[in-house]
Amino acid sequence: MRVRCSQGMQVLEYHGNFCKHIPTDVDLPAIDCDKTIMVTLKHDNKLQDGSECAFQCALLYTTVYGQRRIRVTTLSLPCTSILSNLFRSADLDTQFACFLKQEAAIRIPSSPVLLVKERVTNLCIDILLSYRKFCATVASSGQLILPEALKLLPLYTLALIKSKGLQTDGRIDERSFWINYVSSISTPLAIPFVYPRMVAIHDLNSKEGDESLVPPVIPLSSEHINDEGIYLLENGEDCLIYIGSSVDSNILQQLFGISSINEIPTQFVLQQYDNPLSKKLNDLVNEIRHQRCSYLRLKLCKKRDPSGMLFFSYMIEDKGSSGLSYVEFLVHVHRQIQAKMSSST
Repeated sequence: MRVRCSQGMQVLEYHGNFCKHIPTDVDLPAIDCDKTIMVTLKHDNKLQDGSECAFQCALLYTTVYGQRRIRVTTLSLPCTSILSNLFRSADLDTQFACFLKQEAAIRIPSSPVLLVKERVTNLCIDILLSYRKFCATVASSGQLILPEALKLLPLYTLALIKSKGLQTDGRIDERSFWINYVSSISTPLAIPFVYPRMVAIHDLNSKEGDESLVPPVIPLSSEHINDEGIYLLENGEDCLIYIGSSVDSNILQQLFGISSINEIPTQFVLQQYDNPLSKKLNDLVNEIRHQRCSYLRLKLCKKRDPSGMLFFSYMIEDKGSSGLSYVEFLVHVHRQIQAKMSSST
């Protein structure tokens, strides 16, 4: 595989799981639609404002039938000298995937974890500082201004800092898996992997008029979890179902075929029982499996149990041993931006 680009741009580096025999080409034993190779580019000449810059990826491969083929994908993008246009068109999913691969997975094996965390945080701060300095209209210095397209960048940055790959006390095999997995993770799966999706499933029957199989997403904070509820959390690899300590026994019977949380099995296989609630849960899990292209490892979790501790370890927006709360992190980012603004005036 080789990537080419217009004059004025240059391919700097490839990131992902592959080998290289020559600097310009990437060699792969096999590839599918769920894998991603990141290519970083750099300016080596001035681009004309209003012109277009083209990028082309050529993949030479052999089909399962032994046919040699070449697949060419070309993308043409407009050039601009107006920074606000750049922020307006920013793609958060792609930006975060770059964070994940370039700053986390590549640097973790060769740099101290605390240094990687600091670098990731500073990248987020520098991006928001550029927007505040060059794009934002006159506003109060006490206000944190975020570009619309990147308004969730601080949240996902915090999630990355708290992820397993950047935990100093994490198990080495889990961190190794994390590094290997994110190096080839696809862009749509990058954010869910570090900031999982959580939904309530105890009230699925109340969503009769809702066409979507997936209920509204709940922020990853323990304040949104109550003892009367059941919550599903998934990151594309694992699916944790947390059962509150005061859940109605009738709901437990309908969903899991048990009458008490004390009957929660260690090994859990989702079954469909003859009731509407159970069917909706099965439809929801199957829809998530389809979206993530993964079967998902299912686990039931309960309070005051190691499984419950695992579930709550994903509450990114809470303050804990792994770092600041989301509100505290926003305050930290804002103060750093204010300090840099003051030092530059």
